[in-house]
Amino acid sequence: MGWRSVIITQHAKLTYSMQMMIVQTRDGINQIPIEDINLLLVSTTQAVITSALISKLAQNQTKIIFVDEKGNPIVETAVYYPGTRNMAKLTQQFNWDEHLKEVLWTKIVSQKIKNQIAVLANYHLNKDEVQSELDQLEINDESNREAIAARKYFMLLFDKNFVRRDTSAINAALDYGYAILLSSFNREIAMNGYLTYFGIHHCSQENQFNLASDLMEPFRPFVDYWVKAHEKIKELTPDIKYGLVELLSLEIKFNGKKTLLTNAITVYVRECIKFLSGESKKLPEMEMSLTNEVPNNALNDNV
Repeated sequence: MGWRSVIITQHAKLTYSMQMMIVQTRDGINQIPIEDINLLLVSTTQAVITSALISKLAQNQTKIIFVDEKGNPIVETAVYYPGTRNMAKLTQQFNWDEHLKEVLWTKIVSQKIKNQIAVLANYHLNKDEVQSELDQLEINDESNREAIAARKYFMLLFDKNFVRRDTSAINAALDYGYAILLSSFNREIAMNGYLTYFGIHHCSQENQFNLASDLMEPFRPFVDYWVKAHEKIKELTPDIKYGLVELLSLEIKFNGKKTLLTNAITVYVRECIKFLSGESKKLPEMEMSLTNEVPNNALNDNV
């Protein structure tokens, strides 16, 4: 499995040769081993990429994300036939037990709200209102505490007049970070041989990533924490984008052990799927926290 995140930010030609990704820019030529690349973000509409390279990256389970003319993620690659996918797994997914889905969703919502409370505590903000919503959480979140807590949380974190869906730079940064996070979950779900379409709570016919949207919820507060540290931003600059991608390489404490965020996602997705498929009777552990301050720097491998 790859470990490097690579961003293309300028006019470039991306080709394949001898198990290497060749990146030609006006500054020269870079060669990166295909097997090292976990994520390729083509953060410009001025890049050209060959079908041979796309094919090799897909075989490596590398996620490729392309942006629109505004620099926002708009499309990502999905491996057509992962080697681990078979009819038995898909049939199993279609028939996941409803009770197991409800129990897991309850745990996911609980951990998400706990992580939101931790973010507020880290910034010495009042967390009582969000804690109150957690205390009222029911099985399968029938009373929608998750949405109510989120609304209160964002107003406490940023501003009492903050509206999650406006066109502010803060929302642009949040959406960008969530998009990167979502792509990582899509990759892990596909690598385990399952479809991203069928969620355990999200069920929109227009969302082809329902399952990833479900499973990523407890990890969203890592993005929130970073954006809060940069809340004075006026626009979504390249440095902000690099920093959000770098979060995948953030060291966190996950279930008592230090690991990278991207590795925690790998373990977490696998354990959730094992639980839903009846391979494990134990609810997945989801305890997570920061080990250090969120880094401000741009990421490894910006071209």
